[in-house]
Amino acid sequence: MKRIIGLLFFLIPVMAIGQTIDPGDIAHDSAIAAKSSSDSSHHTDTAHFHYNYAGTGTLNNTNYMKSFVVSNALKLSLLEQSSAISFTNSWVYGKQNSALTNNDFTSSLDIGIYKTLKHFYYWGMANYTSSVSLLIHEQEQIGLGPGYNLIDKKTAVLLVSEGAIYEKDDLYDSLYGGPSGDIYQHDLNHEFRNSFHLLFHWVIQGKYTFDGSGFIQNNFTDFSDYKLQLNGAMSIKLQKWLALTAAAVYNEFTRTRSRNTLITFGLTVQR
Repeated sequence: MKRIIGLLFFLIPVMAIGQTIDPGDIAHDSAIAAKSSSDSSHHTDTAHFHYNYAGTGTLNNTNYMKSFVVSNALKLSLLEQSSAISFTNSWVYGKQNSALTNNDFTSSLDIGIYKTLKHFYYWGMANYTSSVSLLIHEQEQIGLGPGYNLIDKKTAVLLVSEGAIYEKDDLYDSLYGGPSGDIYQHDLNHEFRNSFHLLFHWVIQGKYTFDGSGFIQNNFTDFSDYKLQLNGAMSIKLQKWLALTAAAVYNEFTRTRSRNTLITFGLTVQR
């Protein structure tokens, strides 16, 4: 626990306004450090440090169009028996001809506490997002809540979590009817959201891994104002530290009437 607290005080100054990409997914990290002699995903007394990096890119050059997209994600985790901390950063950048389509950055800090009833845990998170594709200039979130492992095995995890999130937004709002078409202005607001999250993790023969997750964050005062994210991934382990991965992500934000979809293929380096 002391190592967790030490790393927390190191990370907070670096990213004081971090975020969770997937609120409540900190419990998924517990499966990585599972006891080899047990079928439970709860980890041992020993502290485990893990990292995961994935980088992909697409380039398309024709007579009429030039486009490219690059995606990078880095996750650092420190796990102990009663607690876990995870620090995640992702960046997607893309252009089509000379038009910027993606410059999307997310930084997340997640904390999980497991000293509670069996299969229950508590999560806390802080999150920062900036996204051209979702018309988010800056967005900060902080929240907490409980979670429960419906399936808690080394090779299979299914969890649900619920919580409350405070959100502060600086958004681009599109207004129609201007002399040059759309007019974009800043939309400043803050609200509380309910966050519901579902995640599964399934490993077959120690080589094939399937991951899926999704969360929806509804405004407490207006449920038509929501953020939705769906994730799916499949990976084939090539080496102990290297895997071939295909993944898809869908995001929707009704406040800015925007959505994006990203499908990637590439290599994942992990430990």
